[in-house]
Amino acid sequence: MTKLLISVTSVEEARVALANGADIIDLKDPTHGALGALPIDRIAEVVRYVNGESITSATIGDLPLQPDVIMQQVERLLTSKVDIVKIGFFAEPHLRLADYEHCLYELKTLAVNGVKLIAVLFAEHSYPDDLLKLIKNAGFYGVMLDTAKKNGATFFDYYSSDSITVLAQTLQDYDLMFGLAGSLKLEHVVSIKKINPNYVGFRGGICADNQRKS
Repeated sequence: MTKLLISVTSVEEARVALANGADIIDLKDPTHGALGALPIDRIAEVVRYVNGESITSATIGDLPLQPDVIMQQVERLLTSKVDIVKIGFFAEPHLRLADYEHCLYELKTLAVNGVKLIAVLFAEHSYPDDLLKLIKNAGFYGVMLDTAKKNGATFFDYYSSDSITVLAQTLQDYDLMFGLAGSLKLEHVVSIKKINPNYVGFRGGICADNQRKS
């Protein structure tokens, strides 16, 4: 059954999300890009408040695909005791499969020691064909499909139902958790349930007037 992820920015928002059945309390700053990072002390405060009532996840921020930069931020984030770390793979034009492979090789050292890592891929971007296999081989916990541009478009504007179904099947074959997010609203729920991801994520769609920064 598809579970619910809600992105929050504070203890107060986490309280509302928990009261309404959120399975994952996700922490990010919607004023700083697709995967804006909250301060570590804020994340730790929310994690302490949640206190195991749900799973917690947090983003490392909109960072370039540089292994040393990403590793440093992941290690800082882990001091908050968050359960899952989300890492955005922003597909810049110059990147090759080898660039992703190098970064994933470095992150594997954390994954094999039990750190739950989620690779966030963006619907607007194109990625090398073998990237999902590399993510699996690096020991990642799962993959989340999101949107990089928060302009109201969702993955339905970039993917056909058939292509999403193929992606979902591939991730299931790799035994990777599959999440969908990105400007989703309540009217998308029926279509999402047909795809049957492990998690569906909301921020703007559950804010007043669909304003994700609200």
